[in-house]
Amino acid sequence: MSNHYFDPRLKIFALNSNKPLAEKIAAAVGVELGKCTVKQFSDGEIQVNIEESIRGAHVYIIQSTSSPVNDNLMELLIMIDALKRASAKTINVVMPYYGYARQDRKARAREPITAKLVANMIEKAGADRLVTLDLHAAQIQGFFDIPVDHLMGAPLIANYFIDRGIKGDDVVVVSPDHGGVTRARKLAEFLKAPIAIIDKRRPRANVAEVMNIIGDVEGKTCVIIDDMIDTAGTITLAANALKEAGATSVYASCTHPVLSGPALQRISDSAIEHLVVTDSINLPEERKIDKLDEISVCDLIAEAIKRIHENKPVSPLFESKVNL
Repeated sequence: MSNHYFDPRLKIFALNSNKPLAEKIAAAVGVELGKCTVKQFSDGEIQVNIEESIRGAHVYIIQSTSSPVNDNLMELLIMIDALKRASAKTINVVMPYYGYARQDRKARAREPITAKLVANMIEKAGADRLVTLDLHAAQIQGFFDIPVDHLMGAPLIANYFIDRGIKGDDVVVVSPDHGGVTRARKLAEFLKAPIAIIDKRRPRANVAEVMNIIGDVEGKTCVIIDDMIDTAGTITLAANALKEAGATSVYASCTHPVLSGPALQRISDSAIEHLVVTDSINLPEERKIDKLDEISVCDLIAEAIKRIHENKPVSPLFESKVNL
């Protein structure tokens, strides 16, 4: 395929959360990024200007709702409204990282379900479709009454390890908690490896305590996989516990490198040899520590956009070593 996409009605716009990824996605699709400006007035209000006609166009907006979460969410909602009022044919939200996804149920009395509120806001603003990557809980797809394409980072993470010969019976894929077992099993299928589970209890938010390891990790290379790493408390305690249980080496991987607060220092000081992340959240160069290896989701998302636009199935993208 030539470097220029054949359909002028396909337009991709980037907001402020992850411009580098948006540029790579547009290049991989073969279109130029749409012209728009997103500014803040001195009082913090957001102003969006779309600087080209999008009448009758199928528009894809690239925006992760990572930090600053609320600014990025408002940028997205205002952009959707602007596109709707400018007569876009379809408005497709490409949200590599879906913020507020951890607030997906009532764990205690009088709690909000903010992941559902965000879904309502995106729909109400006028979005026709959501394309996202590794939701914290897959059930969040059901919060929407519009189509949701839920892409997976596991095939890309699997390719990283396969390319380095980290696969087979000498490897154990580790879920850092009970909730991540399905994700770990998927990666384990790709690597043809068994799984182990860390049984931990969390006394309060952002504080994790490792209890014990379910599975055999002695003498094995361990690969921990999670959907996101925030303060890195869980993942570093898990890595250190695996080392103490006799693991020869410990790798960690996640799709979304939130990496807030003490995360980078904790990872540097931990038993983790390499942390494999994607660029679903933009990490500035000064935050890329030596242990961190970044793989890009640009080809995966670009292929999803082309398939959606051409009414082709997205399901082939769920396989490892897919020819993107």
